[in-house]
Amino acid sequence: MSAPVVQSATSSLTDLFQHVRARTLEIVAPLEIEDYVIQTAEFMSPPRWHIGHTSWFFETVLQKYSAGYRIYSEEYLFYFNSYYEGFGARIERPKRGTRSRPTVKETLAYRRHVDEQMTRFLEKISDHVDAEVILSIVRLGLEHEMQHQELLVYDIKHLLCDQFDAPIATAPDSIETVSGMAEVEGGLFELGYGVANGATSKSGDKSPHSKNYDFAFDNEKPQHKVFLEDFLIDRALVTNGDYLEFIDARGYQDFRWWHSAGWDKVNQEHWRAPLYWEQRDGEWVIRDFAGLNHVTAKLNEPVSHVSFLEASAFAKWAGKRLPTEAEWEKAASFSPASNSKRQFPWGNGSPDESVGNLFENNLWGVARIGSFPRGQSTYGCQQMIGDVWEWTTSDYVPYPGFRSEFDEYNDKWFVSQKVLRGGSFATPRAHIRATYRNFFYPHERWMVAGFRCAKDG
Repeated sequence: MSAPVVQSATSSLTDLFQHVRARTLEIVAPLEIEDYVIQTAEFMSPPRWHIGHTSWFFETVLQKYSAGYRIYSEEYLFYFNSYYEGFGARIERPKRGTRSRPTVKETLAYRRHVDEQMTRFLEKISDHVDAEVILSIVRLGLEHEMQHQELLVYDIKHLLCDQFDAPIATAPDSIETVSGMAEVEGGLFELGYGVANGATSKSGDKSPHSKNYDFAFDNEKPQHKVFLEDFLIDRALVTNGDYLEFIDARGYQDFRWWHSAGWDKVNQEHWRAPLYWEQRDGEWVIRDFAGLNHVTAKLNEPVSHVSFLEASAFAKWAGKRLPTEAEWEKAASFSPASNSKRQFPWGNGSPDESVGNLFENNLWGVARIGSFPRGQSTYGCQQMIGDVWEWTTSDYVPYPGFRSEFDEYNDKWFVSQKVLRGGSFATPRAHIRATYRNFFYPHERWMVAGFRCAKDG
C-alpha cells in the first residue's frame, strides 16, 4: 500500500473512528449514574463495562504498535477483557456487575485517554512499517464496537426497558400488505462474502463509513459454491399476530412441535410466550422501550425476542421449517435477471431510512410489516435487513477453506450455535450486509431475534 493510499485510508478510518466512538456515548447518555454498573442477568453486561471494553480493545493496539505506550492500568486490563485468553486473566462474565470500581467517572476518563492516544497514533500511521496491518485491526475494532453498541441496546432494554428515555422517532406507515411465499429456484449458489464488481454506495462515497462491503468478518469467507434445491420462503417476517395464534393453539403446551432441548426449556423456564410478553388480566401485553402495549396493537409487527427453539416449534406447527443460511442469503441477495449477487436485497446502495429499519432510524423497536417496500429483494421478500435478526437452521461452522484473520474472535465459537442473518433495529447501518453471519445459542432470546419460514419447493 503506497503512502498516498495509506493517508487516504487513514483519513476515512479516522472519521469513522470518531463517529463510532461518539455514538457509543450517545447511546448511554440518557442513563443515570446508578444504571451504569448494574448487571441484571448473566447474559448481559453493565453499560460501564461496554464503555471500558471497547476502549480496552484499542488499548491493545496501542500496546502492541505504539512505541513507548504505557498501560493505563493493569486492573483495567483485567476487568475490561472479555474472553481473550491471549491477553491475560479477566473477570468472569457473570461477575462484571459485582464491582463498583473502576467508577463510571474513571471509566470515562480511561476512554478519553485511549481516544486521545489513538487519534495521535492514527495521525502518524502512514510512517509505520505495519501501517496496512494496523489499519485493518483498527477497522476490526470499530466493527467490534458497533457490535457492542447493539449489545448495549439489548442490555439497556433488559435493565430498564420502558424506563429508559430513548429518543424514539415516529414509526413509518405500513405501505403495503405483504403475504405469501416467494419461489426461489435451486442450483449452484455462491455463498459468502465477495465484493461485487463496480459496487458503490448511492453517493459514490469511497469511505468505509458508507461502504459496508469493503469489510467482512473472516467467518463470512471464503465465498464458495453450494447446491440448493428449489424452495419457498416467506415474503414477510412472522408477526406477533401469527405467533399469538401459535400461543392460543397451546403451542407451548404441546410437545409435538418442539425439539427435545426446546421442550426441556419450556418446562424448566416456564416459557409461555416470547421474552418481554406479559399477561395482564388474562391478556397478552408487550413491554418495550415505548411502554406497555396490548398485543392487539402490535399484531402487524415482527415477533421478536424468540429463541431458535421457539422459532423451530412455530415453523413445525405452521407446516413449514426455518430456512438454511444459504437459502436466506440467496433470497436476500441474488438477482436472477443479472445472474449475480447484490450487496443488499435492494441492490448495492448503502442502507438508508427508506429501505430498512436499522439503528439510525431511531425507532428503538421493530417497524410494522410492509413499511419498507423499497428494500425488498428481487424475490419480493421484505425487511430482510433490519428489524430483527432472523434465525436459520444452519449450524455456525466455518466455511470450507476458512482462515482465521484474528485470534479468538470468531473461530473459537464454531460449536453448538445457530446462524442468524439480516441485522436488527439496533444494528448500525455501516455494520450490516447480506453476507453477515451472526450467531447465538439455540436457547437464547435476549437479543432482538425473529424469523421467517421456508418450505421445500
